[in-house]
Amino acid sequence: MIRSMMKTAGLAALLVAGAAVSLAQAESLPLGKVGSIHNEDVEWRSFPAFPKEVRLAVIAGDPSKPAPYVVRVKVPNGVKLMPHTHPEDRIYTVMSGVFYIGFGTVFDPDKLVAYGPGSVVILPANTPHFHWAKSGEYISQVYGTGPLGLEYVDSHDDPRNTPK
Repeated sequence: MIRSMMKTAGLAALLVAGAAVSLAQAESLPLGKVGSIHNEDVEWRSFPAFPKEVRLAVIAGDPSKPAPYVVRVKVPNGVKLMPHTHPEDRIYTVMSGVFYIGFGTVFDPDKLVAYGPGSVVILPANTPHFHWAKSGEYISQVYGTGPLGLEYVDSHDDPRNTPK
C-alpha cells in the first residue's frame, strides 16, 4: 500500500513538473535579462487577425505593450495575407522557406518579391503590404516596438470580422 501511494505521489509530481515546464516554454523571453529559447521549444498559436492556418509565436517581450518584441509567423503553403498595415515599424528576417511580400493596397501577384532564408525586410509603420506563401511554408521573425497591430485595407479580409 505504501509503495502504491509513493508511485501515485511520484506520478502526480511528474505531471505537475511537466505542466510547469510546458507553461515555462509557452512564456516569451523577458526583456532586460539574459534568456534563451531553443527552436523546438517555440510554441505556435493561432492569432485572431490571421487566417486560421497561420500561426504566431511570441519569442521575446510582450507585443501588447509599448516595448520591443520579437514574434515569429508561420504561414503554410498557399495561404495569402491580404493587404494590411501595422502601426509600428517592423524588421522581418526570413527564417525558412521563401517569404513573398508585395506593397500596395490591392493584392497583386506581379508586385510580389521573393526573399529567402536570412533575408531582411524593413517595413515602416502604416505601409500597406501583402504576403503569399506561394512556393511553400515560410517562417519569418518580426522585430518591432509594440503594441503590435494589424489592420486590413479591406475589412472583409479581416478574419476577426468573420462570424464564428
